[in-house]
Amino acid sequence: MASNGTTPHTCSSPMKATSNGVFQGDNPLDFALPLAILQICVVIVVTRVLAYMLKPLRQPRVIAEIIGGVLLGPSAIGRNQDFLHALFPPKSITLLDTLANIGLLFFMFLAGLEIELHSLRQTGKKALGIAIAGISLPFALGIVSSFVLLETIAEGVNRTSFLIFMGVALSITAFPVLARILAELKLLTTDVGRTAMSAAAVNDVAAWILLALAIALSGDNLTPAVSVWVFLSGCGFVIFSSLIVPPVFKWLSRCCHEGQPIDEIYVCGTLAAVLAAGFVTDTIGIHAMFGAFVIGVLVPKEGPFAGALVEKVEDLVSGLFLPLYFVSSGLKTNVATIKGIQSWGLLVLVIFTACFGKIVGTFLVSLLFKMPKSEALTLGFLMNTKGLVELIVLNIGKDRKVLNDQTFAIMVLMALFTTFITTPLVVAVYKPSKMASSDSYKHRTIERRNPNTQLRILACFHSSRNIPSMINLLESSRGTEKQDGLLVYALHLMELSERSSAILMVHKARRNGLPFWNKGIRSDANQVVVAFEAFQQLSRVSVRPMTSISSFSDMHEDICTTAERKRAAIIILPFHKHQKYDGSFETTRADFQWVNKRVLEQAPCSVGIFVDRGLGGSSQVAASNVSYQITVLFFGGGDDREALAYGARLAEHPGISTTVVCFSPKHEPTGEITTVDMDTTSPGLQISADGEALADLKQRTSHDDSVKFEEKTVCNKEEITAVIRGHSRCNMFLVGRMPDGELALALNQMSEYPELGPIGSCLVSPDFPMVASVLVLQQHNNQTSPDLRPEGGGEELASSDAL
Repeated sequence: MASNGTTPHTCSSPMKATSNGVFQGDNPLDFALPLAILQICVVIVVTRVLAYMLKPLRQPRVIAEIIGGVLLGPSAIGRNQDFLHALFPPKSITLLDTLANIGLLFFMFLAGLEIELHSLRQTGKKALGIAIAGISLPFALGIVSSFVLLETIAEGVNRTSFLIFMGVALSITAFPVLARILAELKLLTTDVGRTAMSAAAVNDVAAWILLALAIALSGDNLTPAVSVWVFLSGCGFVIFSSLIVPPVFKWLSRCCHEGQPIDEIYVCGTLAAVLAAGFVTDTIGIHAMFGAFVIGVLVPKEGPFAGALVEKVEDLVSGLFLPLYFVSSGLKTNVATIKGIQSWGLLVLVIFTACFGKIVGTFLVSLLFKMPKSEALTLGFLMNTKGLVELIVLNIGKDRKVLNDQTFAIMVLMALFTTFITTPLVVAVYKPSKMASSDSYKHRTIERRNPNTQLRILACFHSSRNIPSMINLLESSRGTEKQDGLLVYALHLMELSERSSAILMVHKARRNGLPFWNKGIRSDANQVVVAFEAFQQLSRVSVRPMTSISSFSDMHEDICTTAERKRAAIIILPFHKHQKYDGSFETTRADFQWVNKRVLEQAPCSVGIFVDRGLGGSSQVAASNVSYQITVLFFGGGDDREALAYGARLAEHPGISTTVVCFSPKHEPTGEITTVDMDTTSPGLQISADGEALADLKQRTSHDDSVKFEEKTVCNKEEITAVIRGHSRCNMFLVGRMPDGELALALNQMSEYPELGPIGSCLVSPDFPMVASVLVLQQHNNQTSPDLRPEGGGEELASSDAL
């Protein structure tokens, strides 16, 4: 069998840290630092390549890291003794294990930060029952299967410790891996996702307590008195820490303010406390990681301090140190030790026992709580998730000589298999509830027969930069007392990157779509929530906070799905560029332009793209101080009628005056207009609908001085831009994305940004200096096809032609 990290080696001289270089005859691989650098680089490359290959299968990165560790070990590539002794020589294993365990120490600190004691105490009966069933049945079956292993391949080990380790290994649920899987499958905000996360958090804490007990009962030359002292000392450490740590970190949290950088001394002191706690628990005889875990659990989660710690520590730990831990495990894993029918039969037994205990136990208890069968089965699959937490348990058992090589290899393959099958099984079994039916989802546009019905807006934003103007736009949209009001869903669009930790994902997604008065929302933890909460208190608008955590490739699906579930009439998206101080536009992130285009194509309702030039200034404007001039540019067509309807809604605000500029072609045919191919269906009906919309608005506002109408007859784009320039001092333009009628051809050549259409592109052109914001609207089911590609001949116009 190939040698690995656990095989005894003859004594060799310690490695020096650095070499003198190859030109002086030194081999860098004989020295600790260059060898460690090469090991880290190889590990990162292998695991990242595997993660990329497994990404289409929607597997969490931990799967790639486990496989990468096994491949580099004696099970695969490491079977080549020259490779194994060159890259992972026996004398380097101690340094490798030390670096890996430092990474593990801080990972456990982050894992502790993900556990919120307040939430655990408020865990509902359903989640608590599922957690208990998900621990007790697998634990019992693990003990039963342990007797089979003890009689076959695990002879001569400490029976009590072996039983407990096997029980813990089969009953554990990997909380961070589960959070990642739920986020990938977009289940974090569903009932199944919330129940799974609550149950997994309880399971996590219980498993670590059981593991601490198992460690206390294992070891060389152990007597009952020693076990008692280890257990009592561990309890004393927890009690002492619970008295000292929370007050200290609450004081630190009060010293840190939202939006301000965290003082370096606070972060440094926290990391030093984590290391000190690890030293204490290692001295007691438990394991250094338990001290770090306890500190993480006891750090208060309120305020920005906990989140800042995660952001500062997570990248280094998960990106650099943790992969070393997987390689350390892989060097101890030799699949070749699983030989013969008996060994493979035991592997099947262990996998079956692990899956049966978790899935069946969770499924039965879920049915007792009257959950649907599909959701109960999905919960069972989710709770069967293993991962790094499983490897930690197995490695401790291996180091304590509770698990031999063959048992260790069987358990690693079990953890890999159970985690790998989670995503495909959940996708196959769980079908989310169907979207709102056509009957219940009536108002998909702002233009409607009864304008007094409730208006539902899904307002999306990328960052706090978008919030002040978005709030001012929403305040302007609230309508009058006689209407049913305005309901706003404020959707924070966040990228699901590899560094999104469980604590950030779960806290941001929790209570999605519920009112701000819900106690689950901590107003001091998120400046976005603070802004919208203040807006709700100062106005008559009902605001519901939401968060979308997804990759850019499918972020549009989240937006459209949310709009349909909430029966929104319009989705408002921020433009992918923001205005700089000199008035020019700078790209926030090009991916958001792609998201906007996909939403325009697939939205179940109307869509508005908001080009922000500081509507109302850089802060929220109180309702009594609103004073805006709004200009609606009307050429004709469904999109323009949607802009007209929104302008009519804005005009109902006492501080807003609206000017509707109606464009019509001159009767004498000239230039480009004579060549227009009117291939739209039923142009007569289209013109009739435009005329009716204008006539209806004129009738409703006949006694309202805040609404004015202007008729402009034009024949080419130069005259159109001249009219627009005359209104450039207004606060906001409302325009349709794709205007219809005889002016369409001349306008379509002006479309630099396809998602904004010709007029929107004109209004954001750098050759068109203005201070007005722009809202470009596309009406749902407009007959004009939303072609999001620039016209073949629609090159950017020269300034003399366009403006």
